[in-house]
Amino acid sequence: MKIAVIGGGSSYTPELMEGIINHKDSLPVTEVVLIDIPEGEEKVSINTAFAKRMVEKAGLPISVRYTLDRREGLKDASFVIAQIRVGGLDAREKDERIPLKYDVIGQETTGPGGFFKALRTIPVMLSICHDMEEVCKDAWLINFTNPSGIITEAILKNTKVKCIGLCNVSINMRYDAAERLSVSPDELDCRFIGLNHLSVMNHAYYQGKDRILDAVSVENTESVVKNIQKDAEMDAVAKELGCLLSPYMQYFYTEKEALQHEKMEAIGLTGTRAAQVKEVEKNLFECYKDINLREKPAALAKRGGARYSMAAICLIDSIYNDTNDVQVVDVFNNGIIPQLPDDVVIEVNCRIGRNGAAPLASDVPASVLGLIGQVKAYEEYTIEAAITGDRNKALIALLNNPLIHDVRDAKGILNELLEAHRAYLPAFFQ
Repeated sequence: MKIAVIGGGSSYTPELMEGIINHKDSLPVTEVVLIDIPEGEEKVSINTAFAKRMVEKAGLPISVRYTLDRREGLKDASFVIAQIRVGGLDAREKDERIPLKYDVIGQETTGPGGFFKALRTIPVMLSICHDMEEVCKDAWLINFTNPSGIITEAILKNTKVKCIGLCNVSINMRYDAAERLSVSPDELDCRFIGLNHLSVMNHAYYQGKDRILDAVSVENTESVVKNIQKDAEMDAVAKELGCLLSPYMQYFYTEKEALQHEKMEAIGLTGTRAAQVKEVEKNLFECYKDINLREKPAALAKRGGARYSMAAICLIDSIYNDTNDVQVVDVFNNGIIPQLPDDVVIEVNCRIGRNGAAPLASDVPASVLGLIGQVKAYEEYTIEAAITGDRNKALIALLNNPLIHDVRDAKGILNELLEAHRAYLPAFFQ
């Protein structure tokens, strides 16, 4: 089996290699190709050398190499994992900082930062998929590239590639629920419904009994993901709504506090999240260079990708081995949420096998249905804007984003960030 990783220079790659090694008994991986662009060659070469040491320590016959030739790297792959960031962390910093001038949260997945990340990323991902259609047409694409739900929907609507979107938040939410209930995560059957970074756990079955109301009644001060500082009010919100919430939903429910926190970070010692990640990554890659390092360092947890490999490699394992187990992934709606079109992507429990992911019937709490509908409208316009370069569709997308409340702010953010990212958004400047 050949696995190709688009964005092989990502600091998450060692996490991914750990997952491949841990699944050695069920996945006959013979080759891992890390693919990147010339600007990422230094990082991808460091990752390749580190990955080789990890494989050597495990005593596995897996070839690891990198290439800057995307089509050659993709050729004959069985699975492709996408984890790219178009424009790098410098682009993310602009995404996060410029909206703050308008008293708007920049946030790189749910806010206008995520919108511009999608605009930059969708054309590139579609180009990658067109390559896949020619050189590895039977491969599965596991998309971790954020905003994952939006990117996955763009791919499924505009290419023939077999794509499933993925995020590590649901796994971390299951561990959070287990901690609240003082049970093992492996004994907890959790049900999710919603959108990527806007999903809720609406059921948590333990020994046949739904314990979700018990789970929401217990407070947990720890954030589900390390890259978001938890607002103390969110457990009270979850209790009122009757379900556990994706940590990213606090940007909507505690917006004023989140905005002030981002402003303080931007002007304070820590800087924006992008600035923090730059420092984390600088230290990580210095660590990865150590020729004596042969396993994933604990410091990687600071990057925010906890259980990333668990999600990605478990999905690949289930497809390859036709296990028909249940995982939470991003797929076409197909009637699961009746209030949404069939051909939009949602995040839901799915049965996973050789034919991909089949969504399981679920109920959507009325308490979050309105927010899901509004964000899905934002996502659909975002995809149209990215593909067409239509500024009007881009403005409508932003006006549908719950974090933007004024058309003048929307226009200001749109114009400034379009100009800031002009090099990556040629469709908007023709």
